[in-house]
Amino acid sequence: MTPVVTFGEALVDMLSSRLGDEAGPETFTPYAGGAPANVAVACARLGVKSRFLGMVGDDSFGRFITAELAHHGVETQGIVTTREARTALAFVSRDAEGERTFDFYRPPAADLLYREAHLPRDTFARPLIWHVCSNSLTEPAIFDTTLALTRRARRSGALVSVDANLRHNLWAGGMASIERVIKLLDEAALIKVSREELDYLRGDQPPARWLDARLAASANAILVTDGPHEVVLKTAHFEHRLTPPPVKAVDTTAGGDAFMGGFLARLCRLDNLERALQDPDVLIEALTLACRCGAHAVTRPGAYSALPTCQDIDGLD
Repeated sequence: MTPVVTFGEALVDMLSSRLGDEAGPETFTPYAGGAPANVAVACARLGVKSRFLGMVGDDSFGRFITAELAHHGVETQGIVTTREARTALAFVSRDAEGERTFDFYRPPAADLLYREAHLPRDTFARPLIWHVCSNSLTEPAIFDTTLALTRRARRSGALVSVDANLRHNLWAGGMASIERVIKLLDEAALIKVSREELDYLRGDQPPARWLDARLAASANAILVTDGPHEVVLKTAHFEHRLTPPPVKAVDTTAGGDAFMGGFLARLCRLDNLERALQDPDVLIEALTLACRCGAHAVTRPGAYSALPTCQDIDGLD
């Protein structure tokens, strides 16, 4: 089985007690989170060996994240601790359908200080899936680090997976840099974007032309999600659509990361990952599992604890 290594931000989601316009005092409960860390946990809870690489502050929140990752079976030896900045926080509010809005306390934050020199020497010594997101592109130094590490992963023969996962309010100008995001996407064999992200990143290009450009650059497969609506799986040779199982959403915080973890968990059980991304049957199996994982996750609050196990998925109608 091929291990999954994720890199990027780990932070604490401070989840509001309120849904929509509920009255009464508002309290916030801390949940360990951060999209790449969530994906590592999602894989581990599905029985896949996973490792998280990143930096946290030498503070109670950093220790909380590291302990939570380890508790859920993620390898944490590659986490670096610093006293130069604190662990990032995200205050998360939810509407009546569980959809979120974020108020980030980042920058400054410890995850932005990770550099190529912090990478464990043995990281690319064996085949792996390398998964990253765009939130480690928000400042020049962490963008350079993320791109350099991802290119090293690709040169080593790793399967590179990128989830756009745009959070515009993390960027200095209030909007993500399309140029930076596309530079990262064009290193990937597997890309995930939401319908909203696709519309932002494509600019004036028709959706099909933008997707074809990514396939021409390096991607073997692209996943276009749309919340509870139809997911599109596109390769250079075929397209498949699938609607996730209908559920009542409570908190969508980890839905996309659970989806991504499910997809990667199916791929990493195969010997030839490059061939797997060209096999329609394998991709449809992976997409089916991914949709079930995402549907399960949104029915529970928080991130790590909402991510499904194999038993959870087997019990999902």
